[in-house]
Amino acid sequence: MSGLMSRKNIQDFFAKCKDLLEEGIGEWGLFAIILLVALSAFGLGRLSALQSSRPAVSITEAPSLAKPRGMYKGGQYVASRTGTTYYYPWCGGAQNIAPEAQVWFKTQEAAQKAGYRPAKNCKGLVNNP
Repeated sequence: MSGLMSRKNIQDFFAKCKDLLEEGIGEWGLFAIILLVALSAFGLGRLSALQSSRPAVSITEAPSLAKPRGMYKGGQYVASRTGTTYYYPWCGGAQNIAPEAQVWFKTQEAAQKAGYRPAKNCKGLVNNP
Protein backbone atom coordinates (compact mmCIF):
# COMPACT_ATOMS: atom_id res chain seq x y z
CA MET A 1 0.00 0.00 0.00
CA SER A 2 2.84 2.40 -0.87
CA GLY A 3 4.00 3.42 2.60
CA LEU A 4 0.68 3.21 4.40
CA MET A 5 0.10 0.66 7.12
CA SER A 6 -2.40 -1.98 6.21
CA ARG A 7 -5.45 -2.63 8.33
CA LYS A 8 -3.89 -5.83 9.68
CA ASN A 9 -0.73 -3.97 10.75
CA ILE A 10 -2.78 -1.32 12.54
CA GLN A 11 -4.81 -3.97 14.39
CA ASP A 12 -1.58 -5.76 15.38
CA PHE A 13 -0.12 -2.48 16.65
CA PHE A 14 -3.17 -1.76 18.82
CA ALA A 15 -3.18 -5.32 20.12
CA LYS A 16 0.48 -4.97 21.17
CA CYS A 17 -0.24 -1.66 22.88
CA LYS A 18 -3.19 -3.20 24.73
CA ASP A 19 -1.05 -6.13 25.88
CA LEU A 20 1.71 -3.78 27.11
CA LEU A 21 -0.82 -1.70 29.05
CA GLU A 22 -2.39 -4.77 30.63
CA GLU A 23 1.01 -6.09 31.68
CA GLY A 24 2.30 -2.74 32.87
CA ILE A 25 -0.61 -1.39 34.87
CA GLY A 26 -2.90 -4.35 35.29
CA GLU A 27 -6.45 -4.18 36.54
CA TRP A 28 -5.70 -1.96 39.58
CA GLY A 29 -3.63 0.46 37.51
CA LEU A 30 -6.52 0.98 35.11
CA PHE A 31 -8.81 1.61 38.08
CA ALA A 32 -6.32 4.14 39.47
CA ILE A 33 -6.12 5.99 36.14
CA ILE A 34 -9.91 6.18 35.86
CA LEU A 35 -10.15 7.41 39.45
CA LEU A 36 -7.49 10.11 38.87
CA VAL A 37 -9.22 11.32 35.70
CA ALA A 38 -12.57 11.49 37.51
CA LEU A 39 -11.10 13.41 40.46
CA SER A 40 -9.30 15.81 38.13
CA ALA A 41 -12.51 16.51 36.22
CA PHE A 42 -14.38 17.08 39.47
CA GLY A 43 -11.65 19.43 40.73
CA LEU A 44 -11.66 21.45 37.53
CA GLY A 45 -15.44 21.75 37.72
CA ARG A 46 -15.22 23.04 41.29
CA LEU A 47 -12.49 25.47 40.34
CA SER A 48 -14.56 26.94 37.53
CA ALA A 49 -17.54 27.26 39.90
CA LEU A 50 -15.39 29.24 42.33
CA GLN A 51 -14.22 31.57 39.56
CA SER A 52 -17.76 32.38 38.45
CA SER A 53 -18.93 33.06 42.03
CA ARG A 54 -16.49 35.93 42.55
CA PRO A 55 -18.07 39.36 42.37
CA ALA A 56 -17.35 41.40 39.27
CA VAL A 57 -14.79 44.16 39.59
CA SER A 58 -16.27 47.61 39.34
CA ILE A 59 -14.71 51.03 39.48
CA THR A 60 -17.04 53.48 41.13
CA GLU A 61 -14.78 56.50 41.32
CA ALA A 62 -11.48 57.03 39.58
CA PRO A 63 -8.73 58.46 41.77
CA SER A 64 -8.18 62.15 41.26
CA LEU A 65 -4.54 62.25 42.38
CA ALA A 66 -3.11 62.73 38.88
CA LYS A 67 -3.41 66.12 37.25
CA PRO A 68 -5.35 66.08 33.99
CA ARG A 69 -3.01 66.40 31.04
CA GLY A 70 -3.97 68.16 27.87
CA MET A 71 -2.66 67.79 24.37
CA TYR A 72 0.93 68.78 23.65
CA LYS A 73 0.95 72.33 22.41
CA GLY A 74 3.51 72.34 19.64
CA GLY A 75 3.78 68.90 18.10
CA GLN A 76 4.95 65.38 18.79
CA TYR A 77 8.62 66.10 19.53
CA VAL A 78 10.27 68.53 21.92
CA ALA A 79 13.86 69.73 22.34
CA SER A 80 15.66 72.28 24.45
CA ARG A 81 16.94 75.48 22.84
CA THR A 82 20.34 74.83 24.43
CA GLY A 83 20.42 71.06 23.86
CA THR A 84 21.24 68.78 20.93
CA THR A 85 18.59 66.04 21.27
CA TYR A 86 14.83 65.84 20.82
CA TYR A 87 12.36 63.67 22.75
CA TYR A 88 8.81 62.48 22.86
CA PRO A 89 6.97 64.76 25.32
CA TRP A 90 6.45 61.89 27.79
CA CYS A 91 10.11 60.88 28.03
CA GLY A 92 12.01 61.72 31.19
CA GLY A 93 14.47 64.02 29.45
CA ALA A 94 11.65 66.09 27.96
CA GLN A 95 10.08 66.61 31.35
CA ASN A 96 13.32 68.22 32.58
CA ILE A 97 13.20 70.95 29.92
CA ALA A 98 11.95 74.28 31.26
CA PRO A 99 8.81 75.48 29.45
CA GLU A 100 10.51 78.66 28.24
CA ALA A 101 13.38 76.62 26.72
CA GLN A 102 11.18 74.16 24.81
CA VAL A 103 11.26 73.96 21.02
CA TRP A 104 8.48 71.90 19.43
CA PHE A 105 8.49 69.96 16.14
CA LYS A 106 5.69 68.21 14.32
CA THR A 107 7.96 65.60 12.68
CA GLN A 108 11.31 63.97 13.35
CA GLU A 109 12.57 65.26 10.02
CA ALA A 110 11.87 68.85 11.10
CA ALA A 111 13.78 68.30 14.34
CA GLN A 112 16.73 66.78 12.47
CA LYS A 113 16.78 69.62 9.94
CA ALA A 114 17.01 72.03 12.87
CA GLY A 115 20.17 70.22 13.99
CA TYR A 116 18.78 67.96 16.71
CA ARG A 117 19.29 64.21 16.97
CA PRO A 118 17.01 61.60 18.64
CA ALA A 119 17.60 60.98 22.34
CA LYS A 120 19.03 57.53 23.03
CA ASN A 121 17.19 57.15 26.33
CA CYS A 122 13.74 57.78 24.81
CA LYS A 123 12.35 54.49 23.50
CA GLY A 124 10.87 54.52 20.03
CA LEU A 125 12.82 57.38 18.53
CA VAL A 126 14.64 56.37 15.36
CA ASN A 127 17.79 57.97 14.01
CA ASN A 128 16.90 58.78 10.37
CA PRO A 129 19.91 60.20 8.48
